[in-house]
Order: sequence, then C-alpha cells, then structure tokens
Amino acid sequence: MQNDISIRTMIFRILKKFFFLTVGPLIAAYALECFLVPNNIIDGGIIGVSIILAHITKYNLGLLIFILNLPFILLAFNKIGKKFVLQTFYAIGILSLGTNFFHHIENVTSDLLLATVFGGILLGLGVGIVLKNEGSMDGTEIMSLVLSKKFGFSIGEIIMGFNVIIYGAAGFVFGPEKAMYAIITYFIASKIIDAVLEGLNNSKSVRIISDKSYEIGKALLEKLEVGVTYLDGEGGFSGKEKKLIYCVVARLEMAKLKEIVKEIDPAAFVAVVDVHETYGGRIKK
Repeated sequence: MQNDISIRTMIFRILKKFFFLTVGPLIAAYALECFLVPNNIIDGGIIGVSIILAHITKYNLGLLIFILNLPFILLAFNKIGKKFVLQTFYAIGILSLGTNFFHHIENVTSDLLLATVFGGILLGLGVGIVLKNEGSMDGTEIMSLVLSKKFGFSIGEIIMGFNVIIYGAAGFVFGPEKAMYAIITYFIASKIIDAVLEGLNNSKSVRIISDKSYEIGKALLEKLEVGVTYLDGEGGFSGKEKKLIYCVVARLEMAKLKEIVKEIDPAAFVAVVDVHETYGGRIKK
C-alpha cells in the first residue's frame, strides 16, 4: 500500500513538473511572437541571437532557437546531468513549437514601450517558471558555467559579456533605439525571474551529513570540480562523531550534486541555502 502511494506521488510530481515545463515556454513564446519580435525587440542569450538571424536570413525562429541550443544541451549532458538535459531539451522544444504556433497571431501592440514592458514581464514569467522546475531555455548559462571553470571568470561576467555583444549586434541590425528597448526588456525580465524564483541565486551553499562523507566529497571534487570542506560534527541523538561536507555550487549544478549524493548514500541529509555573495575560493558568484 505504501509503495502504491509513493509511486502515485512520484507520478504526480513528474506530471506537475512537465506541466510547468510546458506552460513556461508557451508563455515565453507568446511574449516573443506577440510583443517583442514584431517590434524588432530582442531578448538576450541564444534567443536573442536566433531573433537576429531569423530577421536577416528569414529562417524559422523556432527552428533556429532549437538548433542553436543543441550544442549546449549536449554539453550539459556530461556537466550537469541527464535529468536537467531532458527537462531543458523538452522546454526548448516546447518554446520552438510555441513560437511557430503564436507566429500567426496578430501582435498585441505596436507601441514600443508597451511591447517592452509587457513582453519583458511575460518573458520573465515564462523563463522563471522553467528555471524553478529545473530546466532552461537558453544555452548561455550552460556555456558560462563551463567557461567560468576553464578561464576563471564568474558566470555573471561571461553572461554579461555575451549579451553586450548581442545587444551591440542588435543595434546594427535594428537600430540603436531598438537595442535600448531590448536592454530594458532584459532588465524587466530578469527582475520578474528573480520574483518567480524568490531570490534564487546563481550559487547555493550546501551542507551534507552522511556516514560516507569522504566518498561523497571525493565524487564532488572529481565530477563537479568544486572545493569541499569537511567539518567536525556530533549526532545529537546517537552521540557519534560525524564529518559534515560544506561546499558552494552554481544553481545549474544542484541537480547533478543531488544525483551524486543519492548514488553514494540515499540516506544522506542535504541542506541547501541561497548564497547572495561569495568571495575568494574556487567558486565566484
């Protein structure tokens, strides 16, 4: 009986997650096709690149979004984990289909300010819903995560540099005024994403209590390439000495970290806290 309840609970959680991974991309697609793209206002990241290329080449926007994100999805397979890749692949697929579906609907407004504000709000809402359900619709974060480890720049610095290039290109293609509206859209969307995620940050502070602390710590060092610290502890109930693991990881690495811990010790206790700022060490915000 208990197993049946557990199975039903698991199925419900999966269906709930994929429901939101469907709704989020559709909201984002509506924002793109009914507010932003008709007014030549772009988003940042791979979506922004896709909008510029679609305008120049006249290729299908949804197809470009899907194709340009594929290399980053494959990159995430080994770096972040199968679960994240599956959910990201699904979300990007729905976004691509959604842009094609809403492409034939008349744009809501031709007023640039209204398109910027409401397009940014809806886009941020859609992206936030996807991120909250452990998915992504843009390969920029994945690329930034890998490059930050290789070159030492923070994830935020790489994303900002990438977007500066994109908005610069938008200024040449659509004109400087449209590029400025695009920056406002990006700012609004980022604030809405923060609101949806309730302050979810790029970094997470993790404490792990397990009888297999050294095995877990070694796996985290090898597979995630993050620094770990062992802390002395004592079980309040058992009175036994324990080793606690402390580490700080990027938000996109959380799915992989959970997978590693569960493989080694399913009974491990994991506590996760948002990190607003980090200084020094192997992880930077």
